[in-house]
Amino acid sequence: MLPWTALGLALSLRLALARSGAERGPPASAPQGDLLFLLDSSASVSHYEFSRVREFLGQLAAPLPLGPEALHASLVHVGSQPHTEFPFNQHSSGATVQDAIRAAAQRMGDTNTGLALAYAKEQLFAEAAGARPGVPKVLVWVTDGGSSDPVGPPMQELKDLGVTIFIVSTGRGNLLELSAAASAPAQKHLHFVDVDDLHIIARELRGSILDAMRPQHLHASEVTPSGFRLAWPPLLTADSGYYVLEVAPSAEPGTARRQQLPGNATDWAWDGLDPDTDYDVVLVPESNVRLVRPQHLRVRTLLGEAGSGRRWGLGPRGWAGRWGGGAGLGPRLTGSSPAEEAGPERIVISHARPRSLRVSWAPALGPAAALSYHVQFGPLGGGAAQRVEVPAGRNSTTLQGLAPGTAYLVTVTAAFRSGRERALSAKACTPDGERSRPPRPPPPGSGGREP
Repeated sequence: MLPWTALGLALSLRLALARSGAERGPPASAPQGDLLFLLDSSASVSHYEFSRVREFLGQLAAPLPLGPEALHASLVHVGSQPHTEFPFNQHSSGATVQDAIRAAAQRMGDTNTGLALAYAKEQLFAEAAGARPGVPKVLVWVTDGGSSDPVGPPMQELKDLGVTIFIVSTGRGNLLELSAAASAPAQKHLHFVDVDDLHIIARELRGSILDAMRPQHLHASEVTPSGFRLAWPPLLTADSGYYVLEVAPSAEPGTARRQQLPGNATDWAWDGLDPDTDYDVVLVPESNVRLVRPQHLRVRTLLGEAGSGRRWGLGPRGWAGRWGGGAGLGPRLTGSSPAEEAGPERIVISHARPRSLRVSWAPALGPAAALSYHVQFGPLGGGAAQRVEVPAGRNSTTLQGLAPGTAYLVTVTAAFRSGRERALSAKACTPDGERSRPPRPPPPGSGGREP
C-alpha cells in the first residue's frame, strides 16, 4: 500500500473515531485568565443603583477560582476619566476581590465609556497592571445603557484582540448598539436585567465567564448566519505536527469540509455555511512527538436575513430578559451621527392598564428628520416580540393586547433616510388582573331603566 494512501486511511479513521466520541477531548482543568470588571460609576447612575451593581459584582466574583496560577481580576470605573480601583495582581482570592469591590466608592462625573474601554484595553494587555500574556481576556461591562462618547470603535478593537465581551444592562440603552458591542452570539453575552434582579443571572454569567477562561478548549466566536471563527490554545508547534479541522452539518455528517493547518495555528474562520444550522466541529492535532486528543464542538449559526428576528430568551428564574439574535438587527451605529438623526432620548410609560399601556418618547422629531418610528415590545419572561409602526411626526402610541401583571421590554426605534437607525429601550409593567367595575346606578327618575 502506498504511504500516502495509508496515511489518508489512518487520518479518516481517526476523524471517524473522533466524531463518534471514541476519543474524548482533554479533561477540563482550572480556568486561567484576566477578568476586568468595567463599572459605570458616573453621575448618571443613582447611588442606589450603584450600590446594587457593586453588590452584584461582589457576589459574582466571590466563588471564582482566583489565584496566582488561575484567574486574576481588576476593576475599572467609568466616569469623566477612567480609574482603576485595583489592578490584576493585587488580590489572590475571590473573597478579597469581593471585599475590594464592596469598598469601591462612586466616582461621579460624565459617562465616558468609550474612553474607559480604550483604557481597559491597555490594562488588559499591560504587564505593569498585572496582566499576563497568553491567557484568555474577559471584560464584563455593567451599564445603565448610556454613554457620552462612542463605544463601538474601542469595543471592536477589544474583540479584534480576542477579548470576550459580556454586557449587563440594567434595563435601558440601545439594543442595536449593545448587541453589536457584545461578543457573539448576543443571547449568551448580553443580559437585560432590572437592577433589583441582578442576582438572577449571577450563576449563569459566572459559568459563561469560566467557560471563556478555559484555554484548553476549542471554542467559537464571531458567529454569523454564514459562518463562525474557531480558536484553540497552542497544542502543537510548527515543528511538532499539524492540525486537521473538520466541520459538518449535524444532520449531514457525510458532507464534511476539512482544512489542514500548520502546528502553530490557533484559529480559523469558516464561511459559506447555512444559517440557523447546527454544525459539528472536530479539531485533530496530528503530532509526531506526542498524542494530543481531538477536541469537539457544536456550533449553531444565527438566523439569516429571511428568517431573522429578535427573540426573547427566558432567564434562569424569573423575568431577567436577554436579547438574542445577532443577525437582522439593522444598521449598527459606530461613531456619531448627524444632528438631524437624533434618536429618542427618553421613554415615558403612562396609562398602564392590565392589557394596555401608552408609550411616549422625546424629542418629538418631525417628518424632515425621521422617516418613521417603530415600537417593538415583548415579555421579559419569554415570548414573541410584537411591532407597531408609528408615522413620522408622532411621538406616542398605545400598545394593546398585553398580558396583566407582566414586565415588558419596549424599544422605540427611529429610522432615517440614510438607512441608519437609533433606538432606546425601557422596561414597562402592566398591573395585575382586570378590575371589575361596580354597576353604575340608574339615573334618577328612570324607573330603574337605563335611558
